Amino acid sequence: MLQAATVRYLKALKKNNNKPWFEKNKSTYLDAKEDIELFTQAIIEGFGKIDPNIAPLRPKDCLFRIYRDIRFSKDKTPYKTNMGASFNKGGKKMPTAGYYFHCEPGKSFAGGGIWMPMAPELGKIRQEIDYNFDEWQQLIGHRNFRKVFPEGVEKEDILSRPPKGYSEEDPAIEFLKLKSYIVTRPFTDEELQSKTLVKNVLATFAAMKDFVAFLNRSIE
Repeated sequence: MLQAATVRYLKALKKNNNKPWFEKNKSTYLDAKEDIELFTQAIIEGFGKIDPNIAPLRPKDCLFRIYRDIRFSKDKTPYKTNMGASFNKGGKKMPTAGYYFHCEPGKSFAGGGIWMPMAPELGKIRQEIDYNFDEWQQLIGHRNFRKVFPEGVEKEDILSRPPKGYSEEDPAIEFLKLKSYIVTRPFTDEELQSKTLVKNVLATFAAMKDFVAFLNRSIE
């Protein structure tokens, strides 16, 4: 579980996203940071038993900084109003599919896959889905996968036309047009503070293990 104080802090940061407030409340931020680090360690220890690629990770390999890169952004607010952790083979900076936890009051979720991969990796994923479409359908149609992710693979980032080398008549075309391969499960603020949070996130990740493995097999 996460502490109620962590959720309150992120809510307050959203209303006071400026350096003076942040510095004044630095100790509260450090408490929230420690809270999310302990949660991340619990996920590493628990899921590392299911996916050995996760076991060697440390919280610092997974957690993202709260400081925003505002150099090329019109939004100049200096801090993120969420705390996120990516559980990837080799760490958060690796261009592979993995698992992700996002803590943001009212917008929290656990999920995974690969977001906006580079063209070479994207091409490999599309090819793997096209060549092994039956396996792909079985994977995303599995009863437990559909139970945890009833909306299936997200279809927000999608091409208007088939990618080069594929036709509109391809049985897998709805997936070949995707630019990202992501699934998510939302968590309420109450669920963030529940004693079953770690258990529920681990179950969410376990449900997508074969999905993530398929994507990484495609890339590697």
